[in-house]
Amino acid sequence: MAHKKSILFITVLLVIGAVAWSMAAGQTVDQRGVLAGSVLASGLTSPGVAVHEGDILVYVQTITGPAAAVRATVDGVVREVLVKPGDQVRTGDILVRIEAAKR
Repeated sequence: MAHKKSILFITVLLVIGAVAWSMAAGQTVDQRGVLAGSVLASGLTSPGVAVHEGDILVYVQTITGPAAAVRATVDGVVREVLVKPGDQVRTGDILVRIEAAKR
């Protein structure tokens, strides 16, 4: 009987852990690049920065000059910057993750 209780307890813990993980995973919003090029240091956002929808997060050097590669699509706080200056990025790459503000 104790064995069955242990299995039930572990199963409940796993279910609670899975639910908590899925809720936490849904809080960040991937910000994808709309231009290809080399990431520039100037204008590159940092983790912890509060942003508003439309703010420029990453600039890249293109054949026509510096241009905004990513703008915030939501209000929130930058949680991850997945690129560094000099990285080559392509259209559609995830460059930044934002934790969306609660509304």
